[in-house]
Amino acid sequence: MRRVFVSSIEDGVAVIRGDRARHLARVVRIRPGEELEVSDGRRIFAAEVESASAAEVVVRLQQELEPPAPSPAVELLASITKFPRWEMGLEKAVEAGASAIVPVVAARTDGGLAKAAAKRLERWRLIAEEAAQQSRQLAAPQVHEALAFPEALERPAALRVFLDFDGTPLPELLNDRTFAPEESLAVLVGPEGGWSDDERAAAAAAGWRFARLGDTTLRAETAAIVATAFLRQLARVGEAR
Repeated sequence: MRRVFVSSIEDGVAVIRGDRARHLARVVRIRPGEELEVSDGRRIFAAEVESASAAEVVVRLQQELEPPAPSPAVELLASITKFPRWEMGLEKAVEAGASAIVPVVAARTDGGLAKAAAKRLERWRLIAEEAAQQSRQLAAPQVHEALAFPEALERPAALRVFLDFDGTPLPELLNDRTFAPEESLAVLVGPEGGWSDDERAAAAAAGWRFARLGDTTLRAETAAIVATAFLRQLARVGEAR
């Protein structure tokens, strides 16, 4: 069942306009009478298409569906790499459950890529929204503007994980922890070539917990996907400790 995000629901009807409507009408070729699911970021409904055009798609709600169980949010702070691989990592990390994505300019981030990142922001937000719809999530994740590494270190979270070869195995960081559903976890993934010694020292001073994913060397985008999946699946919900 296809899921579509909508801005609002009124009187049992949702109207989809703009790029979302054009995509549904021209690419998906959705037609009146077809069934789908709609989410306004808080609730999910089964719905039926009443009319469809490139200008707007109108759907009538049928019944409210059970929302997903609450769980801690996972924020992925991913150092910018070559765009095709970075965008693939973005898409798959969203499918794995990332609730927010922060592009990071690290010491070894290519300067040209860092400058071009701002022009890609809307594209990245579209990729994230489509991945969230495809994986049937409640809402699209936030994709923030790129941050310099020192600013990225200031992001708050109940658990802040700094991926590094010399860290503790990530599952061990989570073994004795439980998190309230409203809490968040953050994971910071390095660029091609890895972190500099100064960045490692700064992360340690800022209180980030160093962790590794295993004994093999992963590409940056693969590490981002695996770390997100680990945190989503292994973080236990309970009273925060």
